[in-house]
Amino acid sequence: MNKKLIPIFFASDDNYLPYLDVAISSLIEHTSQNNFYSIYILNTGLKDEYKARILLREQENVKITFYDMSDYIEGIKDKFKAVMHFGIATYYRLFIQSLFPQYSKVLYLDCDIVVLRDVAELYDIDLEGNIMGGAVEQFILNTPEYSFYTKNALGIDSSKYVNAGILIMDLEQFRQNKIEQKFSYLIKHYNFELIDCDQAYLNFLCMGKVKILPAGWNKTNFPINVDSELNIAHFALSEKPWQAEVKNGEYFWHYARKSKFYDEILAYRQNFTQEALEKKRQAELNLRKKAVEIANSYDNMYKKLVLGVLRRAFVSMGLYASDDEGVEIPVYSEV
Repeated sequence: MNKKLIPIFFASDDNYLPYLDVAISSLIEHTSQNNFYSIYILNTGLKDEYKARILLREQENVKITFYDMSDYIEGIKDKFKAVMHFGIATYYRLFIQSLFPQYSKVLYLDCDIVVLRDVAELYDIDLEGNIMGGAVEQFILNTPEYSFYTKNALGIDSSKYVNAGILIMDLEQFRQNKIEQKFSYLIKHYNFELIDCDQAYLNFLCMGKVKILPAGWNKTNFPINVDSELNIAHFALSEKPWQAEVKNGEYFWHYARKSKFYDEILAYRQNFTQEALEKKRQAELNLRKKAVEIANSYDNMYKKLVLGVLRRAFVSMGLYASDDEGVEIPVYSEV
């Protein structure tokens, strides 16, 4: 009863439950007996047999709860867009503020991770009044097409654009800033074309109120070194360790061997063909081109919501003759 409570949220479908089990296994191995870890798995229906295997992970200081969101998202789920390996479960984190009013602060973690340090240390980081905390998205920062996308489709410099797979969420700030309501309005009335689903919405809606965390708390498998200790390995790119050789993949397999899903994970890896891998690589190249198309479009989030407002203001002030005269936007032409 005197233990400190650490609320942790994941979101998954059946396809990702084996990898979620690996993530939870690694998380539990680094827990402290001074804390109580309440893990919630947001979903819209999972196989009972899979859930039973996950629940075997519970122990004295770890509670696992499956939370079915089907009814809550019924009126909006048809607006969710899946892009490449991002399924619609990635949107569920945007509703935590309303569904769990008992919490003022939580962690959100993706399923494709391996935890190498007690996440209570991550939870304890002071957000200093910001809405959320996250590490800079390393792949976007180091890929010209994606950096161009964040700047010209979302109005955010890539050096301040965070990966939403590992988040500290100040739910009181989420509620005060009405993040869920703003998201629901945008996806119902605009539903912009995006390459990174809810991550784009979170970065846009929390702009200027995001604490940048040390990269070691969310080291993606982009092949660069970071100048901080590796605390969470995040296999965020399209190529996963259960499909190919990736950076830090040895940590995944260390915990996969301890998983109740190890046979399925190993079989999937052995049956994943080079042809399938090449298709994923081509899809990623196509996504880069799509990112540039979105950034160059005059119907993207930044130009429609931010520059569009500015344009209308200039028209009302007589600085433009009509709404047809737009703000000049740079065009990326290297792709």
